[in-house]
Amino acid sequence: MQPNQSITTIAVDAMGGDYGINVTIPASITFLNNVDTQSHRIILVGKSELITPLIVKHQGQSLLEQGALLIQEAGEVVAMDEPPAHALKRKKDSSMRVAINLVKSGEVQAAVSAGNTGALMATARFVLKTIPGVDRPAIISTMPCRDTSQTVHMLDLGANVDSSPQMLLQFAVMGSALTEFVDHKSNPRVALLNVGAEEIKGSEKVKKASVLLSQSGLNYVGYVEADEIYNGKVDVIVCDGFEGNVALKASEGTAKMILGVLREEFNRNVVTKILGLIAKPIFNAMQARLDPRSHNGATLLGLNGIVIKSHGGTDEVGFLQAIQEACNQAELAVIGHIKSEISKQIIV
Repeated sequence: MQPNQSITTIAVDAMGGDYGINVTIPASITFLNNVDTQSHRIILVGKSELITPLIVKHQGQSLLEQGALLIQEAGEVVAMDEPPAHALKRKKDSSMRVAINLVKSGEVQAAVSAGNTGALMATARFVLKTIPGVDRPAIISTMPCRDTSQTVHMLDLGANVDSSPQMLLQFAVMGSALTEFVDHKSNPRVALLNVGAEEIKGSEKVKKASVLLSQSGLNYVGYVEADEIYNGKVDVIVCDGFEGNVALKASEGTAKMILGVLREEFNRNVVTKILGLIAKPIFNAMQARLDPRSHNGATLLGLNGIVIKSHGGTDEVGFLQAIQEACNQAELAVIGHIKSEISKQIIV
């Protein structure tokens, strides 16, 4: 199949994630119902005997007939707890692998999966390879900001737990390029996550990375502490995957706790129920801002192709956000921009 450059085509790993087809299929149908199906297409990758009935159930039959929704057969599924090496070596016909192969062949512009993160990273890196000048891919996603008009991208969120200073520089270059072209921010402000703002603080790795960033052509503004992640002070936050994953999971847990406590208090008694009704618009605004589903869809950045990782336990709303992120990056051709910036900043 030759790619049609006028059509944005996304491959969806229909079988991946905690809920698989029960989330990926309705989200895909909702996405296509919200866009121009003459210029957008989704290929559902997985077991057709399971996919087809769900398409019918969610009123997606007409999309199949139009050719906006297609099914690509894949006979295997990567389990959420499966070792990445096992998935890579023994499941070459998995829905995850086939979806990534479609990116490699150029039949689609991006792939989305809610499946096993380690297996997805290993498979995508093996099939697509990294951009010249990039040692390892990083996971990048947006974080909520106090000011809803602001966004901040943070990486690495868990792909690498032993990043070198040079790798942190690579992450910074890629994160800056992605932010510039996706969020349309000229000369994004880049910072390193650290235990303090003073130059004397931090590990030797962070200090060395700071020197490299200072010597680069990036708009490097220094260190940022964890309590400043959400204040919109910077546009890109760079860190090792260990620290980034801890920050991400702590943020998600805190957001869920705050929203849960508010729900409980609003329903505790008559007085708080009345106050809850009065405060409902405020609560809804907080929920929209803090809800992890609103920021679902992390990019495996540094690959020769767009691969978006959805949270494995997300619902239809969250997976829809991941598809939209993939579509946005595909239409902006971010891979070419990132390659260009890497070639300028990194000695290949």
